[in-house]
Amino acid sequence: MVGFRASVLTSSGAALLCLVSRCLAIPVVSDATTTFTPPAASAPPQVSHTDVTSHGPYTGPQPTTTGALSTNVLAPSIPALPPGPNAYSYKRTGKLHAPEPAPYTPSGGDGTNGSAPVYRPLSDFDYESIALALYQEWIELDLFHWGLATFSVEEFEKAGLTAEDRFLIEFMADQEVGHATLLTNILGAQAPKQCTYNYPVSNVREYIDFCQKLTRFGESGVYGFLNHLNAHDVGQLLLQSISTEARQQMIFRQFEGLFPMPVWFEVGVPQSWAWSLLAPYISSCPENQTRLIWENYPEVFILNQPNPARIDGSDVRNETTGGYTNTLSTKDVSPEDDCLNSDEVGVNCSPGITRNRSQPLSYPGRQVFLKWDDPGKPIGPNNSYITSTSVKTPSFAAWVNQLNVTYTPLEDVSDNTAWTIQPNTSTYAGDPAVNGTMFLVLTDLDLYVTPFNISQMNPHVYGVALYQSG
Repeated sequence: MVGFRASVLTSSGAALLCLVSRCLAIPVVSDATTTFTPPAASAPPQVSHTDVTSHGPYTGPQPTTTGALSTNVLAPSIPALPPGPNAYSYKRTGKLHAPEPAPYTPSGGDGTNGSAPVYRPLSDFDYESIALALYQEWIELDLFHWGLATFSVEEFEKAGLTAEDRFLIEFMADQEVGHATLLTNILGAQAPKQCTYNYPVSNVREYIDFCQKLTRFGESGVYGFLNHLNAHDVGQLLLQSISTEARQQMIFRQFEGLFPMPVWFEVGVPQSWAWSLLAPYISSCPENQTRLIWENYPEVFILNQPNPARIDGSDVRNETTGGYTNTLSTKDVSPEDDCLNSDEVGVNCSPGITRNRSQPLSYPGRQVFLKWDDPGKPIGPNNSYITSTSVKTPSFAAWVNQLNVTYTPLEDVSDNTAWTIQPNTSTYAGDPAVNGTMFLVLTDLDLYVTPFNISQMNPHVYGVALYQSG
Protein backbone atom coordinates (compact mmCIF):
# COMPACT_ATOMS: atom_id res chain seq x y z
CA MET A 1 0.00 0.00 0.00
CA VAL A 2 1.23 3.51 -0.83
CA GLY A 3 0.20 6.44 1.35
CA PHE A 4 -0.13 10.04 0.16
CA ARG A 5 0.31 12.80 2.75
CA ALA A 6 -0.49 16.49 2.63
CA SER A 7 0.11 19.35 5.08
CA VAL A 8 -2.91 21.53 5.81
CA LEU A 9 -2.77 24.98 7.46
CA THR A 10 -5.82 25.14 9.69
CA SER A 11 -7.71 28.16 10.96
CA SER A 12 -5.99 27.69 14.31
CA GLY A 13 -2.65 28.36 12.64
CA ALA A 14 -1.40 24.81 13.20
CA ALA A 15 0.11 22.78 10.38
CA LEU A 16 -1.38 19.25 10.39
CA LEU A 17 0.11 16.33 8.47
CA CYS A 18 -2.81 14.23 7.23
CA LEU A 19 -3.08 10.90 5.42
CA VAL A 20 -5.47 11.82 2.63
CA SER A 21 -5.54 8.84 0.26
CA ARG A 22 -4.12 5.44 -0.49
CA CYS A 23 -3.68 3.38 -3.65
CA LEU A 24 -2.52 -0.09 -4.63
CA ALA A 25 0.95 -0.59 -6.08
CA ILE A 26 0.57 -1.74 -9.69
CA PRO A 27 2.80 -4.73 -10.65
CA VAL A 28 4.82 -4.64 -13.86
CA VAL A 29 3.19 -7.13 -16.29
CA SER A 30 3.38 -7.77 -20.01
CA ASP A 31 -0.37 -8.22 -20.47
CA ALA A 32 -2.70 -5.29 -20.93
CA THR A 33 -4.00 -4.00 -17.64
CA THR A 34 -5.90 -1.05 -16.19
CA THR A 35 -3.98 1.66 -14.36
CA PHE A 36 -5.80 3.18 -11.41
CA THR A 37 -5.15 6.85 -10.68
CA PRO A 38 -5.48 7.73 -6.99
CA PRO A 39 -8.06 10.36 -6.09
CA ALA A 40 -6.81 13.91 -5.74
CA ALA A 41 -5.62 14.84 -2.28
CA SER A 42 -8.29 16.79 -0.39
CA ALA A 43 -7.55 20.46 0.20
CA PRO A 44 -8.66 22.91 2.89
CA PRO A 45 -11.58 25.16 1.90
CA GLN A 46 -11.21 28.68 0.60
CA VAL A 47 -12.25 31.59 2.75
CA SER A 48 -15.82 32.73 2.13
CA HIS A 49 -15.90 35.42 -0.54
CA THR A 50 -18.28 36.89 -3.11
CA ASP A 51 -18.16 39.26 -6.05
CA VAL A 52 -18.76 42.71 -4.53
CA THR A 53 -21.80 44.24 -6.20
CA SER A 54 -21.54 47.78 -4.82
CA HIS A 55 -18.81 50.20 -5.84
CA GLY A 56 -18.32 53.91 -5.40
CA PRO A 57 -17.62 56.41 -2.61
CA TYR A 58 -19.13 55.98 0.83
CA THR A 59 -22.55 57.60 1.21
CA GLY A 60 -23.73 56.05 4.48
CA PRO A 61 -24.31 57.57 7.91
CA GLN A 62 -21.65 59.23 10.02
CA PRO A 63 -19.48 56.60 11.73
CA THR A 64 -19.89 56.11 15.46
CA THR A 65 -16.24 55.08 15.86
CA THR A 66 -13.49 57.17 14.28
CA GLY A 67 -9.72 57.14 14.19
CA ALA A 68 -7.15 54.39 14.22
CA LEU A 69 -7.17 51.61 16.79
CA SER A 70 -5.19 52.76 19.83
CA THR A 71 -4.25 52.06 23.43
CA ASN A 72 -1.89 53.82 25.88
CA VAL A 73 0.87 55.58 23.93
CA LEU A 74 4.16 55.45 25.81
CA ALA A 75 6.16 58.04 23.84
CA PRO A 76 5.75 60.37 20.83
CA SER A 77 8.35 58.38 18.88
CA ILE A 78 10.75 55.47 19.23
CA PRO A 79 14.26 56.76 20.04
CA ALA A 80 17.15 55.99 17.73
CA LEU A 81 19.67 53.68 19.40
CA PRO A 82 23.09 52.33 18.41
CA PRO A 83 23.46 48.74 17.11
CA GLY A 84 22.89 45.92 19.60
CA PRO A 85 25.74 44.54 21.74
CA ASN A 86 26.38 41.52 19.50
CA ALA A 87 25.97 43.26 16.14
CA TYR A 88 29.66 42.97 15.29
CA SER A 89 30.58 39.82 17.23
CA TYR A 90 30.42 37.34 14.34
CA LYS A 91 33.71 37.12 12.44
CA ARG A 92 33.33 37.11 8.67
CA THR A 93 36.20 34.73 7.97
CA GLY A 94 34.44 32.17 5.82
CA LYS A 95 35.25 29.54 8.48
CA LEU A 96 32.94 27.71 10.90
CA HIS A 97 32.97 29.06 14.45
CA ALA A 98 30.79 26.57 16.37
CA PRO A 99 29.91 22.85 16.33
CA GLU A 100 27.37 21.68 13.74
CA PRO A 101 24.02 20.72 15.30
CA ALA A 102 23.58 18.12 12.53
CA PRO A 103 25.52 17.05 9.44
CA TYR A 104 25.89 19.79 6.83
CA THR A 105 24.11 22.23 9.17
CA PRO A 106 25.84 25.40 10.43
CA SER A 107 25.11 26.67 13.92
CA GLY A 108 22.68 29.51 14.35
CA GLY A 109 19.51 30.48 12.53
CA ASP A 110 16.04 31.15 13.87
CA GLY A 111 13.52 28.30 14.01
CA THR A 112 16.12 25.66 13.11
CA ASN A 113 16.08 23.71 16.39
CA GLY A 114 13.43 21.24 15.25
CA SER A 115 10.44 22.90 16.94
CA ALA A 116 7.23 22.56 14.93
CA PRO A 117 6.13 25.90 13.46
CA VAL A 118 2.81 27.37 14.56
CA TYR A 119 1.45 29.90 12.11
CA ARG A 120 -0.05 32.45 14.50
CA PRO A 121 0.75 36.08 15.39
CA LEU A 122 3.01 36.47 18.41
CA SER A 123 2.50 40.20 19.05
CA ASP A 124 0.24 43.17 18.30
CA PHE A 125 2.80 44.15 15.68
CA ASP A 126 2.31 40.80 13.96
CA TYR A 127 -1.49 40.93 14.07
CA GLU A 128 -1.82 44.52 12.86
CA SER A 129 0.69 43.98 10.05
CA ILE A 130 -0.96 40.79 8.80
CA ALA A 131 -4.41 42.39 9.05
CA LEU A 132 -3.17 45.24 6.83
CA ALA A 133 -1.93 42.68 4.32
CA LEU A 134 -5.35 41.01 4.35
CA TYR A 135 -7.11 44.31 3.63
CA GLN A 136 -4.77 44.55 0.62
CA GLU A 137 -5.54 41.03 -0.61
CA TRP A 138 -9.28 41.66 -0.41
CA ILE A 139 -9.15 44.83 -2.52
CA GLU A 140 -6.98 43.13 -5.14
CA LEU A 141 -9.41 40.23 -5.37
CA ASP A 142 -12.25 42.66 -6.02
CA LEU A 143 -10.28 45.00 -8.30
CA PHE A 144 -9.24 42.26 -10.70
CA HIS A 145 -12.80 40.89 -10.94
CA TRP A 146 -14.29 44.39 -11.18
CA GLY A 147 -12.18 45.38 -14.18
CA LEU A 148 -13.11 42.25 -16.11
CA ALA A 149 -16.82 42.79 -15.36
CA THR A 150 -16.82 46.54 -16.01
CA PHE A 151 -14.96 46.89 -19.31
CA SER A 152 -15.99 45.14 -22.51
CA VAL A 153 -13.93 42.79 -24.65
CA GLU A 154 -13.71 45.59 -27.24
CA GLU A 155 -12.35 48.04 -24.66
CA PHE A 156 -9.68 45.60 -23.52
CA GLU A 157 -8.68 44.80 -27.10
CA LYS A 158 -8.51 48.50 -27.99
CA ALA A 159 -5.91 48.76 -25.20
CA GLY A 160 -4.03 45.83 -26.75
CA LEU A 161 -5.12 43.18 -24.23
CA THR A 162 -6.30 39.86 -25.62
CA ALA A 163 -8.45 37.06 -24.23
CA GLU A 164 -5.30 35.40 -22.89
CA ASP A 165 -4.34 38.63 -21.09
CA ARG A 166 -7.82 38.85 -19.57
CA PHE A 167 -7.54 35.25 -18.40
CA LEU A 168 -4.27 36.16 -16.68
CA ILE A 169 -6.09 38.91 -14.75
CA GLU A 170 -8.74 36.34 -13.78
CA PHE A 171 -6.02 33.95 -12.62
CA MET A 172 -4.46 36.72 -10.54
CA ALA A 173 -7.85 37.17 -8.85
CA ASP A 174 -7.81 33.44 -8.06
CA GLN A 175 -4.38 33.90 -6.49
CA GLU A 176 -5.86 36.53 -4.19
CA VAL A 177 -8.45 34.02 -2.98
CA GLY A 178 -5.57 31.84 -1.82
CA HIS A 179 -3.75 34.75 -0.20
CA ALA A 180 -6.91 35.91 1.63
CA THR A 181 -7.57 32.36 2.83
CA LEU A 182 -4.03 31.97 4.14
CA LEU A 183 -4.05 35.26 6.08
CA THR A 184 -7.58 34.71 7.40
CA ASN A 185 -6.54 31.34 8.82
CA ILE A 186 -3.49 32.92 10.47
CA LEU A 187 -5.49 35.77 12.05
CA GLY A 188 -8.48 33.74 13.23
CA ALA A 189 -12.08 34.69 13.85
CA GLN A 190 -11.54 38.48 13.93
CA ALA A 191 -9.74 38.62 10.58
CA PRO A 192 -10.92 41.53 8.37
CA LYS A 193 -13.66 40.64 5.90
CA GLN A 194 -14.39 41.79 2.35
CA CYS A 195 -15.47 45.41 2.01
CA THR A 196 -16.87 47.59 -0.76
CA TYR A 197 -14.52 49.72 -2.86
CA ASN A 198 -14.19 52.67 -5.21
CA TYR A 199 -11.68 53.03 -8.01
CA PRO A 200 -10.45 56.26 -9.70
CA VAL A 201 -10.64 54.95 -13.27
CA SER A 202 -12.99 55.21 -16.24
CA ASN A 203 -11.28 53.13 -18.95
CA VAL A 204 -8.99 50.12 -19.38
CA ARG A 205 -5.69 52.02 -19.51
CA GLU A 206 -6.47 53.94 -16.34
CA TYR A 207 -7.54 50.64 -14.76
CA ILE A 208 -4.25 48.94 -15.64
CA ASP A 209 -2.26 51.92 -14.32
CA PHE A 210 -4.19 51.83 -11.04
CA CYS A 211 -3.62 48.06 -10.77
CA GLN A 212 0.14 48.42 -11.18
CA LYS A 213 0.23 51.17 -8.58
CA LEU A 214 -1.98 49.30 -6.10
CA THR A 215 0.16 46.16 -6.38
CA ARG A 216 3.26 48.35 -5.95
CA PHE A 217 2.34 49.59 -2.48
CA GLY A 218 0.83 46.21 -1.60
CA GLU A 219 4.12 44.49 -2.34
CA SER A 220 6.31 47.16 -0.74
CA GLY A 221 4.10 47.41 2.33
CA VAL A 222 4.75 43.74 3.15
CA TYR A 223 8.48 43.96 2.40
CA GLY A 224 8.63 46.77 4.96
CA PHE A 225 7.42 44.67 7.91
CA LEU A 226 8.28 41.12 6.86
CA ASN A 227 11.60 40.81 8.68
CA HIS A 228 10.29 42.65 11.75
CA LEU A 229 7.62 40.04 12.55
CA ASN A 230 8.01 38.23 15.86
CA ALA A 231 6.44 35.19 14.18
CA HIS A 232 9.15 34.23 11.70
CA ASP A 233 7.22 31.13 10.65
CA VAL A 234 4.34 33.38 9.55
CA GLY A 235 6.89 35.52 7.72
CA GLN A 236 7.83 32.49 5.62
CA LEU A 237 4.25 32.11 4.39
CA LEU A 238 3.94 35.84 3.73
CA LEU A 239 7.16 35.75 1.73
CA GLN A 240 5.72 33.01 -0.48
CA SER A 241 2.55 35.01 -1.12
CA ILE A 242 4.21 38.40 -1.66
CA SER A 243 6.57 36.85 -4.20
CA THR A 244 3.45 36.25 -6.29
CA GLU A 245 2.33 39.83 -5.71
CA ALA A 246 5.66 41.02 -7.11
CA ARG A 247 4.98 39.10 -10.31
CA GLN A 248 1.53 40.69 -10.54
CA GLN A 249 3.01 44.18 -10.33
CA MET A 250 5.44 43.33 -13.11
CA ILE A 251 2.64 41.93 -15.29
CA PHE A 252 0.61 45.12 -14.97
CA ARG A 253 3.66 47.17 -15.93
CA GLN A 254 3.99 44.97 -19.04
CA PHE A 255 0.28 45.46 -19.78
CA GLU A 256 0.91 49.22 -19.60
CA GLY A 257 3.82 49.11 -22.01
CA LEU A 258 6.36 49.97 -19.31
CA PHE A 259 9.73 48.32 -18.80
CA PRO A 260 8.85 45.42 -16.46
CA MET A 261 11.56 45.74 -13.79
CA PRO A 262 13.58 48.97 -14.04
CA VAL A 263 15.23 48.62 -10.62
CA TRP A 264 17.89 46.39 -9.08
CA PHE A 265 16.13 46.22 -5.69
CA GLU A 266 12.46 46.39 -4.69
CA VAL A 267 11.65 48.86 -1.93
CA GLY A 268 10.01 48.17 1.43
CA VAL A 269 7.95 50.86 3.18
CA PRO A 270 6.25 51.24 6.58
CA GLN A 271 2.72 50.00 7.19
CA SER A 272 1.28 53.50 7.68
CA TRP A 273 2.44 54.46 4.20
CA ALA A 274 0.74 51.44 2.65
CA TRP A 275 -2.44 52.02 4.69
CA SER A 276 -2.52 55.70 3.70
CA LEU A 277 -2.40 54.71 0.03
CA LEU A 278 -4.91 51.85 0.39
CA ALA A 279 -7.61 53.17 2.73
CA PRO A 280 -9.06 55.90 0.44
CA TYR A 281 -10.22 53.21 -2.00
CA ILE A 282 -12.19 51.29 0.64
CA SER A 283 -15.76 52.63 0.83
CA SER A 284 -17.39 50.61 3.60
CA CYS A 285 -16.76 47.47 5.60
CA PRO A 286 -19.04 45.10 7.53
CA GLU A 287 -20.26 46.03 11.00
CA ASN A 288 -17.70 45.29 13.72
CA GLN A 289 -14.91 45.00 11.17
CA THR A 290 -11.45 44.70 12.72
CA ARG A 291 -9.87 48.17 12.80
CA LEU A 292 -6.21 48.98 12.24
CA ILE A 293 -3.67 50.96 14.26
CA TRP A 294 -1.82 52.51 11.30
CA GLU A 295 -1.79 56.25 10.57
CA ASN A 296 -3.55 57.83 7.60
CA TYR A 297 -1.37 60.67 6.28
CA PRO A 298 -2.82 63.57 4.26
CA GLU A 299 -3.03 63.31 0.49
CA VAL A 300 -0.19 64.57 -1.72
CA PHE A 301 -0.92 65.54 -5.34
CA ILE A 302 1.88 65.42 -7.92
CA LEU A 303 0.66 68.12 -10.28
CA ASN A 304 2.92 67.09 -13.15
CA GLN A 305 2.87 63.34 -12.51
CA PRO A 306 4.49 61.62 -15.54
CA ASN A 307 1.86 60.05 -17.80
CA PRO A 308 2.83 56.69 -19.37
CA ALA A 309 0.01 57.07 -21.92
CA ARG A 310 1.79 59.96 -23.63
CA ILE A 311 4.67 59.85 -26.10
CA ASP A 312 6.31 62.58 -23.99
CA GLY A 313 5.23 61.38 -20.57
CA SER A 314 7.08 64.11 -18.67
CA ASP A 315 5.49 67.07 -20.47
CA VAL A 316 2.25 67.10 -18.47
CA ARG A 317 0.21 69.17 -16.07
CA ASN A 318 -2.68 67.82 -13.97
CA GLU A 319 -3.15 64.59 -15.92
CA THR A 320 -4.21 62.25 -13.15
CA THR A 321 -7.58 61.00 -11.96
CA GLY A 322 -6.74 62.31 -8.50
CA GLY A 323 -6.29 60.34 -5.35
CA TYR A 324 -3.25 59.15 -3.43
CA THR A 325 -1.97 56.92 -6.24
CA ASN A 326 -1.94 59.79 -8.77
CA THR A 327 -3.32 57.37 -11.39
CA LEU A 328 -2.88 58.47 -15.00
CA SER A 329 -5.73 60.08 -16.91
CA THR A 330 -6.19 59.62 -20.66
CA LYS A 331 -8.83 62.35 -20.89
CA ASP A 332 -6.63 65.04 -22.46
CA VAL A 333 -4.26 62.81 -24.46
CA SER A 334 -4.82 63.45 -28.16
CA PRO A 335 -4.48 60.57 -30.68
CA GLU A 336 -1.23 62.02 -32.07
CA ASP A 337 0.27 62.24 -28.56
CA ASP A 338 -0.90 58.76 -27.53
CA CYS A 339 2.03 56.32 -27.48
CA LEU A 340 -0.37 53.43 -28.12
CA ASN A 341 -0.98 54.81 -31.64
CA SER A 342 2.71 54.91 -32.59
CA ASP A 343 4.37 52.04 -34.43
CA GLU A 344 7.87 53.39 -33.76
CA VAL A 345 10.18 51.28 -31.62
CA GLY A 346 11.06 53.19 -28.47
CA VAL A 347 7.82 55.17 -28.67
CA ASN A 348 5.06 52.56 -28.93
CA CYS A 349 3.69 51.52 -25.52
CA SER A 350 1.44 48.60 -26.43
CA PRO A 351 1.39 45.72 -23.96
CA GLY A 352 4.52 43.61 -24.35
CA ILE A 353 7.11 41.53 -22.56
CA THR A 354 9.36 44.59 -22.45
CA ARG A 355 9.36 48.13 -23.82
CA ASN A 356 12.23 50.60 -23.99
CA ARG A 357 11.10 54.21 -24.14
CA SER A 358 13.55 56.42 -25.99
CA GLN A 359 12.05 59.42 -24.21
CA PRO A 360 11.96 58.64 -20.47
CA LEU A 361 8.98 59.46 -18.29
CA SER A 362 11.15 61.47 -15.91
CA TYR A 363 14.77 62.52 -15.53
CA PRO A 364 17.21 63.98 -12.98
CA GLY A 365 16.75 67.73 -12.68
CA ARG A 366 13.03 67.61 -13.50
CA GLN A 367 10.98 70.21 -11.63
CA VAL A 368 8.17 68.44 -9.76
CA PHE A 369 5.18 70.45 -8.54
CA LEU A 370 3.36 69.36 -5.41
CA LYS A 371 0.19 70.16 -3.50
CA TRP A 372 -1.12 68.60 -0.30
CA ASP A 373 -4.22 68.43 1.87
CA ASP A 374 -4.56 69.55 5.46
CA PRO A 375 -4.95 66.79 8.06
CA GLY A 376 -8.29 66.02 9.69
CA LYS A 377 -10.09 64.59 6.64
CA PRO A 378 -12.43 61.58 7.10
CA ILE A 379 -11.20 58.73 4.95
CA GLY A 380 -11.19 54.99 4.47
CA PRO A 381 -13.82 52.42 5.48
CA ASN A 382 -17.12 54.18 6.29
CA ASN A 383 -15.17 57.47 6.49
CA SER A 384 -14.21 56.30 9.97
CA TYR A 385 -10.48 57.02 9.82
CA ILE A 386 -9.06 60.55 10.09
CA THR A 387 -5.93 61.79 8.31
CA SER A 388 -3.25 63.02 10.68
CA THR A 389 0.40 64.03 10.89
CA SER A 390 2.82 65.27 13.53
CA VAL A 391 4.33 67.68 10.98
CA LYS A 392 3.11 71.27 10.75
CA THR A 393 4.78 72.21 7.46
CA PRO A 394 6.90 69.92 5.26
CA SER A 395 10.39 71.01 4.24
CA PHE A 396 11.69 68.09 2.17
CA ALA A 397 10.62 65.63 -0.49
CA ALA A 398 11.94 62.16 0.32
CA TRP A 399 12.45 59.97 -2.76
CA VAL A 400 12.11 56.41 -1.45
CA ASN A 401 13.11 53.58 -3.76
CA GLN A 402 15.38 50.54 -3.89
CA LEU A 403 17.89 50.86 -0.99
CA ASN A 404 17.83 54.66 -0.92
CA VAL A 405 16.05 57.53 0.78
CA THR A 406 17.15 60.75 -0.90
CA TYR A 407 15.92 64.17 0.28
CA THR A 408 15.49 67.28 -1.82
CA PRO A 409 14.39 70.63 -0.35
CA LEU A 410 10.91 71.95 -1.04
CA GLU A 411 11.02 75.36 -2.71
CA ASP A 412 8.47 78.20 -2.57
CA VAL A 413 6.42 76.52 0.14
CA SER A 414 3.12 78.41 0.34
CA ASP A 415 -0.56 77.53 0.80
CA ASN A 416 0.10 73.79 0.79
CA THR A 417 2.07 73.93 -2.47
CA ALA A 418 5.75 73.69 -3.35
CA TRP A 419 8.11 72.36 -5.96
CA THR A 420 11.28 70.30 -5.82
CA ILE A 421 13.88 68.85 -8.17
CA GLN A 422 14.10 65.16 -9.05
CA PRO A 423 17.51 64.09 -7.72
CA ASN A 424 20.38 62.49 -9.63
CA THR A 425 21.40 59.63 -7.36
CA SER A 426 22.32 55.97 -7.78
CA THR A 427 21.94 52.87 -5.66
CA TYR A 428 25.20 51.51 -7.03
CA ALA A 429 27.06 52.84 -10.06
CA GLY A 430 24.91 52.27 -13.13
CA ASP A 431 21.60 51.95 -11.25
CA PRO A 432 19.55 55.18 -10.98
CA ALA A 433 17.80 55.09 -7.61
CA VAL A 434 14.85 57.13 -8.92
CA ASN A 435 13.14 54.77 -11.36
CA GLY A 436 9.95 52.75 -11.71
CA THR A 437 6.82 53.15 -9.59
CA MET A 438 8.18 54.68 -6.39
CA PHE A 439 7.28 56.58 -3.23
CA LEU A 440 7.50 60.35 -2.83
CA VAL A 441 7.07 61.43 0.79
CA LEU A 442 6.90 64.92 2.32
CA THR A 443 8.85 65.35 5.59
CA ASP A 444 10.03 68.05 7.98
CA LEU A 445 13.48 66.49 8.49
CA ASP A 446 16.09 64.84 6.27
CA LEU A 447 16.49 61.94 8.72
CA TYR A 448 19.15 59.35 7.86
CA VAL A 449 17.54 55.90 7.59
CA THR A 450 18.27 52.63 5.78
CA PRO A 451 15.88 49.87 4.62
CA PHE A 452 15.61 48.06 7.98
CA ASN A 453 14.75 51.14 10.09
CA ILE A 454 12.81 53.23 7.57
CA SER A 455 9.80 53.43 9.93
CA GLN A 456 11.88 55.89 12.01
CA MET A 457 10.73 58.44 9.41
CA ASN A 458 7.06 58.16 10.42
CA PRO A 459 6.96 60.97 13.03
CA HIS A 460 8.47 63.29 10.40
CA VAL A 461 6.13 62.35 7.51
CA TYR A 462 3.47 64.80 6.38
CA GLY A 463 2.07 62.84 3.42
CA VAL A 464 2.86 60.10 0.94
CA ALA A 465 2.25 59.59 -2.79
CA LEU A 466 3.34 57.39 -5.69
CA TYR A 467 5.58 58.92 -8.37
CA GLN A 468 5.73 57.30 -11.82
CA SER A 469 9.40 57.95 -12.50
CA GLY A 470 9.80 55.20 -15.08
